[in-house]
This record gives sequence, structure tokens and C-alpha cells, in this order.
Amino acid sequence: MMSADMNLPDFRDVREAASRIEHLIERTPVLSFSALDHALGCSVFLKCDHLQPTGAFKLRGASNAIAVLRERGIVDDVATHSSGNHGAALAWAARADGRRAFVVMPRNSVPAKIDKVREFGGEVVLCEPGQLPREQGLNELVASGQHPVPPYDHEDIIAGQGTAALELFQESPLLDDLVVPLGGGGLLAGCALAATGQDRPIRVYGAEPAGAADAAASFERGERVESWKPDTIADGLRAVIGIKNFAIIKNQVEGILLADDEAIEGAMRLALDQAGLRIEPSAAVALAVIWNNPERFAGRKVGVILTGANIDLERYPWLAPQKP
Repeated sequence: MMSADMNLPDFRDVREAASRIEHLIERTPVLSFSALDHALGCSVFLKCDHLQPTGAFKLRGASNAIAVLRERGIVDDVATHSSGNHGAALAWAARADGRRAFVVMPRNSVPAKIDKVREFGGEVVLCEPGQLPREQGLNELVASGQHPVPPYDHEDIIAGQGTAALELFQESPLLDDLVVPLGGGGLLAGCALAATGQDRPIRVYGAEPAGAADAAASFERGERVESWKPDTIADGLRAVIGIKNFAIIKNQVEGILLADDEAIEGAMRLALDQAGLRIEPSAAVALAVIWNNPERFAGRKVGVILTGANIDLERYPWLAPQKP
């Protein structure tokens, strides 16, 4: 049951976040490739947020959350739980603001993502896999004095993530659809809010791994699923959808589309072969659901948020840069 007085962001919050963080993040390019359009049967506009300095879109929400803390005079060190990308983003944003970040990460996280959190100054606290151990680890850090910055279920995170879509709409104002990878739901919720402020209707879809389909189940039931045992190569999308995120998504999103791991890996190869882009599985799920639903997107102008490029090259050696 969701509280009637839940503090949910709206389009104005996304717009304010854009002004707040514009000097803290990269304005990433929007790219199109005719070969990719041909393969997918629609015109695809790729918002390349995998090119953020931390290798993922998460820098937007983390930067907004840290900036809001600074505005409110909160100078404590911060803590979160993360599979990697949010942790790296928070470490980056916290260091830039002169504070430390502590990040609870599952032991089975992609090693490159653990390394990246440490590279950006974050202190990693390893835990057992699963949502509950992650949350318990964060609670312990908060009890010891760190200020919590949740990975997705928070109004400042949602608003910050939505700035990716805001930029995409500014550069590609005639989009028909927007497809957004979906794990905890911060990015999808923020992008859906960004779409509400546009002059023309835009169908917004979540793209979720079939092996972590809690949000799709929640959307179908109209009630949030509180636990799920994920099994997918898309490690960044294994989280259970957040409470605030679902409150927005259930009212503002056209639907949630699924792709299995085979389709996700196929979309990674498609992005590399047809566009020369190395993206992680969690980003590729958006292309995979377009590939899986040709009738739904045929002939339309479709925006896609490419969310990350932090890849386990031992698992995907064919993505490694080729030596001259």
C-alpha cells in the first residue's frame, strides 16, 4: 500500500535537476545509424549515456542527489547499495563535492564495476547477493553516520535520471516512442516524467530482462511485487522496482516489454556490428525488446537510452577492443 502523501517528483523537478547538474555531467550525443535502423525496422535515436565519465547514466541521479544535499547544508559522507553503476556514480559525485562514499555491493558483482567504484574513491563493502543483504548493509552504514543516497527509489535520483530523456527530446523533438531499460525503475520513472512535459504524445516503454520481470508482473497486476529472484546476464537490472518508481511508472508508461538473455546478447552484438557501440547487457535490453516487437515499432521514430558500457570482458571477449 502506497502512502497518499508520498513525495513524488514531477516534470518541474526534472527540469530543475537539468539546470542543477548541467555543469557536473556530460551532455552525451544522440546518434543514429542506417544499418541499425534497417535491422530493427524503425528509425532509432540513441541517447549515448554510456559515454558519461563513469560509463553509465547513473551519474545524473547521483550528481543531482549530492547537489541537493549541498543546497540543504548536509555535508555528511554518503552511502548506498549498488550492483556497480550507481556506486561508481555516487563515488564520483561525492569526491567532486569533497565527501566520501561507501557502497554496499554483492560479492557476485562484475569485477570491473567493483574496481570502478574504488577507482573513483568509493569504499566498497561486500555483501551476499540479493536485495535484502544489500539493504541490510546500507542500514548498517546509515546507523554508523553516513547519509543514505538510494540507487533508484528517491525523488532526487528519479528527477536526475529523467534529464537524459529531456536532452534526447530537445535534440530529437519528433520521437514517437521512447524505450528505457528497467531495473529499479529510477531511469524509466524519470524519463516518463520528462515525456509528460513535451508538446506531443510519446509512448514510453520499459525494457526488462525476462529473468528479472518483477516490474512487468507489478505492471500487469497493478500492484508492486516486493520480492523477486532474478536470473539474467543484465546485472544492472536485477533490482526489484522501487516504491516511488512504480507509483510513477504504473500511470505514465505504455507498457513493459521483455527480452530473454539470448536476445539481450544478440542486441549487444547488433550494436557492435551495426553501430560500432560496445554496451553492457543492461543497455542492450532496450534494443532487444525493439527487435522482439517489430510490429509495435515498425516505421516509427524510437528513442533509446543507452545506459551503460561497463562490461565484463572475460564473459564477452568479442567486445574487447581489437589490437591494430
